Amino acid sequence: MEYIHKAQYYETDQMGIIHHSNYIRWMEEARIAYMDEMGFPYGAVEEAGIISPVLGVECEYKSMTHFGDQVGIEVKLMSFGGLKYELSYIMKDVRTKEIRAVGRTKHCYLRKDGHPARIKKELPALYEKMMEALEEAN
Repeated sequence: MEYIHKAQYYETDQMGIIHHSNYIRWMEEARIAYMDEMGFPYGAVEEAGIISPVLGVECEYKSMTHFGDQVGIEVKLMSFGGLKYELSYIMKDVRTKEIRAVGRTKHCYLRKDGHPARIKKELPALYEKMMEALEEAN
């Protein structure tokens, strides 16, 4: 799945390039769009009483992004074990295809009371969608 983000002026720093912290936000935007495309929007997950906090994030910056650039963010499910999952992101300039950054995020599923949510049991439709996405990614 590819999510497109247009770099905004407020995302730039004093040097006129996109501030590094924004790439993390873009990964989050892309993750939510990925779940929409998967057919199980994040809002539906929360309505079912499940949350998905970030356990870890990493981002490696390859080249600069400027105001007005469009960045395509390719999202791929790397692993899913029923409780934890990991996504990878490749962020490229839409026009030039130059890689701007690559990243990964790690998440888990919890019930709103903070206890682990075994998705296969507690939200089987999401479990099926995640397994399909994992199969497609491999």
